[in-house]
Amino acid sequence: MQSRTVTTVLLGVAQTLAWASSYYLPAILAGVIGQSVGASSSTMFGAFSVALLISAAIGPFAGRLIDRRGGRPVLMTSNLVFSVGLAALSQAQQPLHVFAAWAVLGLAMGSGLYEAAFSTVVRLYGQQARRAITGITLFAGFASTVGWPLTAWLENSLGWRGACLVWAALHLLIGLPLNALLPAAERTVPAPQDTPGQPEPQAMLAPDRQRSAAILMAFVFAVAWFISTAMAAHLPQLLMGAGVSLAAAVGIAALVGPAQVAGRLIEFAFLSRMHPLLSARLATLAHPLGVLCIGLLGNSGAIAFAVLHGLGNGILTIAIGTLPLLFFGAKGYGQRQGFLMVPARVVQAGAPFLFGLAVERLGTGALWISAGLGVAACLALTRMAWEMRTR
Repeated sequence: MQSRTVTTVLLGVAQTLAWASSYYLPAILAGVIGQSVGASSSTMFGAFSVALLISAAIGPFAGRLIDRRGGRPVLMTSNLVFSVGLAALSQAQQPLHVFAAWAVLGLAMGSGLYEAAFSTVVRLYGQQARRAITGITLFAGFASTVGWPLTAWLENSLGWRGACLVWAALHLLIGLPLNALLPAAERTVPAPQDTPGQPEPQAMLAPDRQRSAAILMAFVFAVAWFISTAMAAHLPQLLMGAGVSLAAAVGIAALVGPAQVAGRLIEFAFLSRMHPLLSARLATLAHPLGVLCIGLLGNSGAIAFAVLHGLGNGILTIAIGTLPLLFFGAKGYGQRQGFLMVPARVVQAGAPFLFGLAVERLGTGALWISAGLGVAACLALTRMAWEMRTR
């Protein structure tokens, strides 16, 4: 069988392409696409929100397919759908065309981003997938670092339509072959040797406790994605509200990406030896601690805030893949992961708008709302830890 390291590299590079050509595309192209089709940037971001909602709906179905057949065919299909959606976007002449293209891209996102990649390695390696999940996020952590400059250069050189066509071609020339090289999963998942009413041997919780744990976990994931998306949309504005200049705010906001990668490196090198719940709880407290720095130090705490937020967000991305495996086992992981991420994708779609309202009314004080959500997520994880100890 193909080595786990090779599988991780293949998925990591393919995920970098998938994220760069979808999630990180509107930040560069929304404005110019809107001007071309006669719509505002906010309308173009609305089309992106539609894609996120569709990805939430398709996630459980894609996860179920991965559980049954393995990730390779699903991820390869996602490359084809990504390519079709990006090609359709390049031909848009009016806002309706943009919405239709992003609807197609939503199908690809629901079957081709992190949840699908995590489900793929769990299907292949079961409980031994934690390091592979971490490795995948290490690669894809550079998606914005690669995607934003490349998209901007392509738009400047070829126009936004040409940029979309290049991304579509890259899915066919790079993403599709990479996913095609993934090892095939066994045709069927080995049947667990359990009896009716007994939990799967790998699961850490009995069935009567899994429902409450799933609700708590879905809440934590929703909080993580809400905070991450809200900060991605409003961080420079928040920093300026704290007294930082525009140039400095942009520079400080740029620290979030490297800090996310640093957090994943810390997880890979050190926290992987600890219980996943411990690293997840520490990660949920990173954003509130950063907000506390801003609250106590003002603009002097801006760098600490950006770094702490990035560190926590990077580690939480890994927790989204590892916690369901820990609590519920490998059987049915893909479909369960899809359902757990539905609330996260829904709140992610509304996060820029909802948090924007809070920023308009409260200014930098809106950060205390996100800090409170982070503390609530930590409390939810603490409850889950208690459930494990008393199982």
